[in-house]
Amino acid sequence: MTLSTLTTHEAKTRSDLIEVQRYDIDVDMTGLLEGEEWRSTSTVTFTCSEPGATTFVDVAMDVTRATLNGADVDVSAAADGRLPLPALDADNVLVVEARTTNTATGEGILRTVDPTDKLVYVWTSLEPDEARRVWACFDQPDLKAPHRFVVTAPSSWLVTSNGAPESIEDADPDLADDARVWTFPDTPRLSTYVVVVNAGPFHEVRQQHDGHDLGFYCRQSLVPILERDLEEMVTLTRQGLAFFGERFGYPFPQARYDQVFVPNLGGAMENWGCVTYGDGQLFRTPPTHAQRAVRAEFIFHEMAHMWFGDLVTMQWWDDLWLNEAFASWAANWGMAAATEFTDQWATFLAAFKRTAYEMDMSPARHPIRSDVPDVSSAMSNFDAITYVKGQSVLHQLVAYIGEDAFVEGLRDYFSRYAFSNTRLDDLMDCYSRASGRDLSAWTKAWLDEAGTDVISLVDGELVVETTDGQEPRPHRLDVAVFDASGDTLVAAGRSSYEVTGARTPVDLPDGDLRLVNAGDYTFAAVKPDPDSLRLMLERVHQLDDPLDRAMVAATAGQLLLLGDVAPRDVAAALTRALASETSPALIEPLLSQALSVADRWAPANESPALLAALADAVLGLVDVPDARQAALRTLAASASTDEHWTVLQRAAAQATDLDLAWRMAVRRAELGDYDEDAVRRLLESDPDPDAGMRRLAVLAARPDVEAKEEVWRAFFVDYAVPASRETLVLGSTFWRPGQAELLAPFAHRYLEELHTLKGGLLNQGLTIRAMYPLGAGDEEFLAAAEAAAEDTSLMAYARNQLRSNSFVLGRILAARRL
Repeated sequence: MTLSTLTTHEAKTRSDLIEVQRYDIDVDMTGLLEGEEWRSTSTVTFTCSEPGATTFVDVAMDVTRATLNGADVDVSAAADGRLPLPALDADNVLVVEARTTNTATGEGILRTVDPTDKLVYVWTSLEPDEARRVWACFDQPDLKAPHRFVVTAPSSWLVTSNGAPESIEDADPDLADDARVWTFPDTPRLSTYVVVVNAGPFHEVRQQHDGHDLGFYCRQSLVPILERDLEEMVTLTRQGLAFFGERFGYPFPQARYDQVFVPNLGGAMENWGCVTYGDGQLFRTPPTHAQRAVRAEFIFHEMAHMWFGDLVTMQWWDDLWLNEAFASWAANWGMAAATEFTDQWATFLAAFKRTAYEMDMSPARHPIRSDVPDVSSAMSNFDAITYVKGQSVLHQLVAYIGEDAFVEGLRDYFSRYAFSNTRLDDLMDCYSRASGRDLSAWTKAWLDEAGTDVISLVDGELVVETTDGQEPRPHRLDVAVFDASGDTLVAAGRSSYEVTGARTPVDLPDGDLRLVNAGDYTFAAVKPDPDSLRLMLERVHQLDDPLDRAMVAATAGQLLLLGDVAPRDVAAALTRALASETSPALIEPLLSQALSVADRWAPANESPALLAALADAVLGLVDVPDARQAALRTLAASASTDEHWTVLQRAAAQATDLDLAWRMAVRRAELGDYDEDAVRRLLESDPDPDAGMRRLAVLAARPDVEAKEEVWRAFFVDYAVPASRETLVLGSTFWRPGQAELLAPFAHRYLEELHTLKGGLLNQGLTIRAMYPLGAGDEEFLAAAEAAAEDTSLMAYARNQLRSNSFVLGRILAARRL
């Protein structure tokens, strides 16, 4: 089915014409237990401000019957995901009966069969406009309405929705065999994309805390994993609900709060009161500190959406950042203030902020707030600029107006606009009132202009270079100075500045190392002076504050993108830092960055020695309890000597699971030592329902065409790769830089596959990012990818990812020549 995409003009015309009073939606899932059919009957009650006018309802299904105010509607006119409606009355009731068998692609709905026990699970995920794939509705964010669901499902299934069920009764056997009917109460006024229905034989755990009824769900094959980490997730949920409720001045307004871990969801979705996560967040091996922090960020991010996005929703997709950037910022803010992850801002800087610099320095850059002519264009903005740069800019706004004014502005915003829709100006007006500052110029500079400012400290002045001749943005930032005359770095002073214009004088104490943007309050690339650069790379481990050490690592990454430092120097600095790093918040981000630089960025003749040096340094972390697991994983990815393998074999023999054994098999396969029988034994011994993906990772690493072809088929033919963060790992394993000649034909095939991708937004996005040949593509591929980025037959998201990743690949190829 070819679907029309809703334009801004169409959305405004429709919202001016109608107001939705409510949705009453009956869903029949009984056809999904052994088949693929989903049925729904959607009753939409709405008013029309111009009786006699016409409009259309969104429904990307097979419509079997429809009535408007009791009269039949011609369903043969349904096309392109729209059903035209006849002349409207002032008060209207529309009933649409529809069905779909498109339940295997993740487009709005996914039916999954667990390979271990053959149990069936179903989830819905409706952003941005996929509600129309599961029931008829006016699918745009500013037509909010209460939703009431009545769900008929197989009797062995549990059903979750946006609130607690009012009743669960046996279905009439004349209407449905061996089924139950779940009736849910009205939701608050919600946009169509944040309602949900999930179902399956879920394992359910409920706990009552602090006036909330907390639910956790997973498939039966993952019960031990959920139970292992349950108390940590309960604690995080309690901490988040309490923190956000108090700081926002608006407690979450219903008792029920469910978190459902579902198979093959590439991320998470902030459905009101019923968040869904890909169950890759239930880590099969006891998680490292970084994995725990990632899951905590997911929990806090989706929870923050209950306020940013669900309670108050952007009017149109051009303000998507009001949802995503705020949820990302609030997640880090809440984690640092209310949980054990007190160094979360250092983790964010070292592990995640780089992705925003890569995109914002590239031809893919766009303003945080940009024109979105239609919903399909909105999809391209689910990226690092909206999420990561967006939250970094909010972090700058906190520094610019002060946290007290920022919180006061938020409380004003939520109290004024609860359960309604807003534009950017509504929020900035709240901040202006709270801070007493005119923020119009700040807003234009930070939200309406693309690109990354580059800040240098030259002759007592902070000098700002801008993109495309723009005026410099205002920056509130700190500069820290250190004395390096002795054996250790000694803090000489730290001062704050509000940078305006191209040059801002600063008065700094005497010192040798000057760290610009200390504390990471602003979003800008930094070019240190030569002495500071040398000292920070040589003596990063001597900085006491984890955030300062993270800033050095981040600055080194920025300088790689700017072409101002060689990979060998960055790899050496990170390896030195790791030899004595003690902060759990930084160990894994630094390990990951060091591995990436030595493996992907370094030229082929230098990479083996840099990897060996990293592995040697990692040996010193293996016996550090907080670092052991992450160190062993990095050692498995970089093992180069008999000593490295001896340590790994001893650790694998002591392990209670197979994670390290799988990682060792991947590294051996990359080095040409593939043992098919050993891989088969691992697969047979692994209880993980997704263990087949670990076998695929071993194949992906092999320098063998047939092995690569099998992985390729799983991605692009069979769509058999479950969507999770491990999808990105599998992609990077496939594209080994040392196998560039073997991989060259696959790189060009990747560009062809982009035209035929299937699946929902989250899953397509993962595949596009995972399978770009970063580090393995050559100049010929780079030219082809840059040309493909201009091909308007590709969806906008794919073109933007091509532009961003091609920029990084170009920087990698240039860095190898330094």
